[in-house]
Amino acid sequence: MNKYKILVVDDEEDLCEILQFNLETEGYTVDTAFSAEEALTKDLSQYDLLMLDVMMGEISGFKMASILRKNEKLANIPIIFLTAKDTENDKLTGFTIGADDYISKPFSIREVCARVKVVLRRNAVQSEPEAEVLEYEDLQLIVNQKKVRLNNEDVSLTKKEFEILKLFLENQNRVFSREEILSRIWTDEVYVLDRTIDVNITRLRKKIGQYGKNIVTRLGYGYCFETYEQFSTK
Repeated sequence: MNKYKILVVDDEEDLCEILQFNLETEGYTVDTAFSAEEALTKDLSQYDLLMLDVMMGEISGFKMASILRKNEKLANIPIIFLTAKDTENDKLTGFTIGADDYISKPFSIREVCARVKVVLRRNAVQSEPEAEVLEYEDLQLIVNQKKVRLNNEDVSLTKKEFEILKLFLENQNRVFSREEILSRIWTDEVYVLDRTIDVNITRLRKKIGQYGKNIVTRLGYGYCFETYEQFSTK
């Protein structure tokens, strides 16, 4: 079942019913309105997509879209225009206002469903929060996905190994004592041996391939993720 909610706005009631039936068959939740005036009385922020007829009463689909695009809370709702006006100028007007698609009447239901799916998928991708990525050359740590990639291949790390690498990549060229690593990574453990840190770092070095050598030991001080830039200054 699709999670998306769609509002169809068209003064042709039969067409609204046809679109509602077929889109609901696809799994969408669909409401209808037979004029822009009626649509504007609704809480439009609840919808993931608006399908607007262009030729409607006093408030046309173009005018309604212009109203929405000026409202900060509604400006990013995707809009598909449904219209018999299919000249190049009409389409340019629609896209200038901010249409996500423009479907000319008469149309096939299969085409409408396919294009609705494309618009919703595209908007969902654009709405995803930008991933926070820590990286050094071909080594990437995607923070919100808890993933590490080496040369575009996924690397399987334990939670502690992931947190250690995250700490190092956030603070490249900084030396961390074992005590600092313990306090930052093993926050819930009552008693952890220094040897536990050494074992985790040894495993981490092996898993990150050529970048294992970047994790260096500073005798008497702790560990550091050194960059090549740092190496070249010596």
